[in-house]
Formats: sequence, C-alpha cells, structure tokens
Amino acid sequence: MTETGSEAVSGSGSPAQPGRPAEEQTAETGRNEAGRNGGEPLADRVERALAELVAAGKLRPGQKLVAGVSTSEVRGLRIGTAGAAEVAEQIYEGVRRVCERAGLHALWQCCEHLNRALVAERALAEAQGWTIVSAVPVPKAGGSMAAYAYRRLSDPCLVEAVQADAGIDIGETLIGMHLRPVAVPVRPSVPWVGEARVTMAYARPKLIGGERAVYELPADSSASRTCD
Repeated sequence: MTETGSEAVSGSGSPAQPGRPAEEQTAETGRNEAGRNGGEPLADRVERALAELVAAGKLRPGQKLVAGVSTSEVRGLRIGTAGAAEVAEQIYEGVRRVCERAGLHALWQCCEHLNRALVAERALAEAQGWTIVSAVPVPKAGGSMAAYAYRRLSDPCLVEAVQADAGIDIGETLIGMHLRPVAVPVRPSVPWVGEARVTMAYARPKLIGGERAVYELPADSSASRTCD
C-alpha cells in the first residue's frame, strides 16, 4: 500500500503549493481532513478499510500484507514533501490491530530512494528466503512511514522484493510491484484516510486451462470426460 510506500521527504521540504505559507496550508489541511473523515481517528479508518480487505480476500493467518503510505498525502500535501511521524504512528496502529487479529505479517514499503524495498521482521525474511538489503529507512530516504515501522519491529530489516497476498496503498504510492499475480481490486467503504486516497487489492491464484477447465470439485466426478 510508506511515504511512498513511505514517501521520502525532500531535502527542501517545499510545500505542495509554492508561494503559500506552510501554516496556512496546514490549517486548511486540518479543515479538509475533518470534512472527509468526519472526525474519525486515522487509526480507526485504516482498521475499517483493512478489515474489509481481509474479508474480501479471505486472508488467512500467515499471509503477507504490503502497506504503502504517504503521510504527506494524508495531510493533504504532495507526496514526498511533508512527512509526519505522528501520522505514521496512527496508521501503524490501525494496521497493527488488523494484522494481529487476522494473524497477518505486515510489510512496509519504502520510497523510490530505497528502490521501494520493504521493512520486515528479520525472522520472517530469513524463513521466506527473501533478499535482505543493507539500508536503514529514514524520513528523507525511505519515508516517514517506513522509518517509523522500522523502529517499532523487534528485529527489523529491509528486503528487496516480495510477492505479497494483499496490499493497501494510502496516498497512491504504487505497491503493485510487491503483489503476486493475480491482483483483485477491492473498493473500500473508506475511500480516504485523511486527504489520501485508499486503494486495496488481494491476490488470487491464476486460472489455468481452456474451455474444459474446472475450478471447483464436481459433485459427481465420474461424469467428467477424461483427456488421457
């Protein structure tokens, strides 16, 4: 679904709308968030959206969930310009609740400065045989969300790539490269978290075969013709 998957905050910290005072934009962002979210806490909105994804995808314990989050977009500012640890904290909490309840493993996507690597628990990465890479995400290289998640895990590492079972993208960070085929979009009843658009998907197995292929076990298998 991190400030691009965690976004990176630019060195200049330039606002989304050049020429306008940052405090004016922040005040406007606060008004917009209240309107889109009805005053509901960010963690609660993330939790509701993810609960719908778990149900739609029939996700099972042990499966992997990619989260890509732009905290700048959540604040109503351009991705990569205004990351915020306090926003990351709330989103992390919403994801944590659902993953603990459903038994899922959360993976946190970094920004393009770290090639969209993912924050993961080292034990999980080693068990899965994922390629571990040497970097530590920070807000300016990795993004505020990935940097926050890295510091919350017990033994974190970065992995180069995965093929996850589902994903949530908050702020159009582009997480598709880490979803296994075939991705099935899920339209959430929570289309916004703060000012950021929410996109979700789960992965289903590929359907193989032609016109004679069967995708559910027939009640009477003796009635099926053979092809040998």
